[in-house]
Amino acid sequence: MKDYSIEKEAIIGKNVHIGNFTTIENDVIIGDNSWIGNNVTILNGTRIGQNCKIHSNSVLGGIPQDLKYNNEYTILEIGNDNIIREFVTINKGTNSKQKTVIGNNNLIMSNAHIGHDVIIGNNSIIGFSVGIAGEVVIGDWVNISGLTAVHQFSLIGDHVMVSGLSRVVKDIPPYITAGREPLSYAGINSIGLKRRGFQSDKIEELKMIYRILFQQNKNTKTALELIEKEFDPTFERDKILQFIRHSKRGIIKGCRLESH
Repeated sequence: MKDYSIEKEAIIGKNVHIGNFTTIENDVIIGDNSWIGNNVTILNGTRIGQNCKIHSNSVLGGIPQDLKYNNEYTILEIGNDNIIREFVTINKGTNSKQKTVIGNNNLIMSNAHIGHDVIIGNNSIIGFSVGIAGEVVIGDWVNISGLTAVHQFSLIGDHVMVSGLSRVVKDIPPYITAGREPLSYAGINSIGLKRRGFQSDKIEELKMIYRILFQQNKNTKTALELIEKEFDPTFERDKILQFIRHSKRGIIKGCRLESH
């Protein structure tokens, strides 16, 4: 016999498993074919898509850990096909964005915390005990390794790999690996890009772009102007230029030796 608490106005889809001692409040929607483990707490304002797996002792939709929050109505949106492991906490939004958003097909490993108004794209991996502060934006196909801390308002671009035990206090442009202390450019994320179908000539183009940006001792403005002059417009080139030009916190620094 199941022993859980589902408030009467919660909307639960078809073929949803709910484990023992789980609490689901009224203003919650859970999509079809999702699996909710034991001792999970899903609070008002949480929206969970289809085919998600929420493991034991996770708390979803908790109020923001932000003193500016004043009980305004906000939500947590979680897309489809996500895996959220044990003891994960994800807070809903504040008036800033009104919602925290997790896209589709992400893996969030145990003990991770995702703060208010965070936006995470699709196909990303958030490692064990990663702490993500409020208003961080993380792109698609990002891998943040365990025990990393991400400062509030930071931006992490698509296809980025962040090494474990890192301290992210500056923005990380797309397609690269970031490591060392302080966190620095450590080369193109070649392995990840190859796995996602990037061809060798495209990876080489990205290496050459970032060589100008990070390894030729140019200031950022000069490097961007040279990249724009030397490389034909491509989706990837323009994504890099746009990311850096819109960075408010500034980007991580370069390193003299490039990892391949």
